[in-house]
Amino acid sequence: MRFLPTGEQSDFARTLRSLLGAAEVPATVRAWAAGDHGPGLALWSRLAGTGLCALAAPEAYEGLGPLPVELALAFVELGRAGVAGPAVETAATVVLLGELARRGEEAPAKRFLPGLLTGDSLATLTLPGGSPYALDADAAEWCFAVRGAGDTATAAGAGPAPDAGAGDTAAAAAASGVAALAAASGSARTRALAPDAAPDAGELWLVPGGGERLASLDPARGLFLPGAGGEPLAAGPAVSAAAGVAARWARLLTAAQCLGVGEALLARTVEYVKQRTQFGVPVGSFQAVKHRLADTLLDLEFARPLLWAAALSLSDGDVAAAKLTAGEAAYAAARTALQLHGAVGYTEELDLSLWLRRARPLRDAWGGPSQCRAEVVRSLPAPSGLPQTTATRRVTT
Repeated sequence: MRFLPTGEQSDFARTLRSLLGAAEVPATVRAWAAGDHGPGLALWSRLAGTGLCALAAPEAYEGLGPLPVELALAFVELGRAGVAGPAVETAATVVLLGELARRGEEAPAKRFLPGLLTGDSLATLTLPGGSPYALDADAAEWCFAVRGAGDTATAAGAGPAPDAGAGDTAAAAAASGVAALAAASGSARTRALAPDAAPDAGELWLVPGGGERLASLDPARGLFLPGAGGEPLAAGPAVSAAAGVAARWARLLTAAQCLGVGEALLARTVEYVKQRTQFGVPVGSFQAVKHRLADTLLDLEFARPLLWAAALSLSDGDVAAAKLTAGEAAYAAARTALQLHGAVGYTEELDLSLWLRRARPLRDAWGGPSQCRAEVVRSLPAPSGLPQTTATRRVTT
């Protein structure tokens, strides 16, 4: 199998890379972390102008897709450039609304998709099994929430888990089926769609935005507790089914971002070891340094075909395998970059820190390593004549 992007797909990725290369992305990330969302929203509007968000939307709503392979290619570029903001969550929101429309709930798509496709709005999305916090909702004024049918808990009522900011992961244990989706517009208003996918039915609500800001390893990934109450928008099994599809896309696109982050860290580290000298020679000439960089490159290259396979199949097992491999590769690249940069790698003034601080949260977002491993195991077929539980025990041991 020739497992490579087509010429058209490669041209689209090059267009995005050129746009991002001229956008001074590190400056927009620093501004975003400081609470100034203007430059980041302006960049997102330009990205949306390339058709980025339209790749996740059905043609019936002025979209181009859904096209998971093209969107995964795009998110590799976003990760490589280090773009701030809830890009994954925005794309997953588009998928959620489009899937709801396909299942007969068209009103939310008609109401919110136009602004998302043009880049006038961003969205942040959390789903069961992930963090119960709305990502980058610090400009929030209104939110949309999906709750399980008959569930009295709200996203605001789910208190933070211990060490909630540590990699954005500990909150997963406290999710308890509560989820939130928040969208921020260029007018400093944020709408949030928060789907809580119950096993059989869910309810989509428009709820007040805002809430307490929580610590995060990446200052450009603000975590907030979404509001409670609001206006119901949709209810029924279609909401839960659409939330499941959106979660799978979110995991896929996070894997793509991880791959891009790892590539950026590796490229910057290679350039640095060519310039830094020790004993009168570049440290990049040392065999131990070469081996460390080669291992990092191999990890990233092994993750790449898994990402494309997941984008083609969109199966739970393939997506989990891609997320696991890409996330671990990005985290390993961050560790390598930090070690080979030495003390200067710890400084916030160095742009490298923008990628270093993102690798761990992205590795754990939308399914950490243990969760993805479990999903891969569940996707394995049972050997002939054995029940699935026996097969699972054999694989895990």
